[in-house]
Amino acid sequence: MTEDRIKQQVSDFYNQIGWKLESDGFYQNARYEDLRPVAREYVHKCHLRVNRHLAPSGKYLLDAGSGPVQWPEYLTYSEGYQYRVCLDISIVALKEARKRLGDKGLFVVSDVANLPFVSDSFDGLVSMHTLHHIPPEEQPAAYEGFGRVLKAGKTGVVINAWTTPAFMQKMQPLVNFMDRINGLLTRGQRKADTGEKPVGVPAAKPTGTFTQHITPEWLKEKLQGKVDFELYVWRSASVRFLRSVIQPWNLGRLWLKVLYNKEEKNPGYFGENGQYPMIVIRKPASGSKGE
Repeated sequence: MTEDRIKQQVSDFYNQIGWKLESDGFYQNARYEDLRPVAREYVHKCHLRVNRHLAPSGKYLLDAGSGPVQWPEYLTYSEGYQYRVCLDISIVALKEARKRLGDKGLFVVSDVANLPFVSDSFDGLVSMHTLHHIPPEEQPAAYEGFGRVLKAGKTGVVINAWTTPAFMQKMQPLVNFMDRINGLLTRGQRKADTGEKPVGVPAAKPTGTFTQHITPEWLKEKLQGKVDFELYVWRSASVRFLRSVIQPWNLGRLWLKVLYNKEEKNPGYFGENGQYPMIVIRKPASGSKGE
């Protein structure tokens, strides 16, 4: 598939499906998150980690691949800024973002790999779960573009996902075990509710679009000498892990508190080995380049 075709597919998906509001009040895209009460506190606190690495105030914050700014925590990133500039390939996403931001939002239909802004324009930048929707060969240029449009001395935060994170690989036997337990409990509950032997129903084929995750090694190799960045943890637990392992009946909230505290103590380790890294781009202050 060509790069242009990939981008068109992503645009079509989000215009027609991804940012469609469902009957429960969530966007269709929200099915990629764990919305259960047992995981809510952990997910909430992970979302707020982005604020630690942004300037608390400024004139313009760029949200590269903003979507509709769908989670309440996302709104906090621009609270201290005069304007949030939302850039997205989906016009539907930007229309939804306008509903949330009103006069504080500025909206641009464009490609994150080809930012239409002059250099040194923004006091802060966020890009949430966006770069895995563009071909890997374009991702290094996107990171360079983020660095280019930041003002000197400012930072940007990119949330991405690793292909095969070591921590989640270690947890895979536990996920497999819990899948079996959850399956037995679900079948037992269905039988108790109906009084009949449950009949298997084929799962609906997932609806999605192009994604291509990367590895820490790949990122370091491609950005070496081009972009100054550091890796921190955004969230080490995948949605797959949360939905399988974390349950109300097995003290799931407690286990997530323990995990969060471990992430806080070792943000670098979990940033490289957990599922979702927080890639913090730092633009050198004026006069410090090369020192």
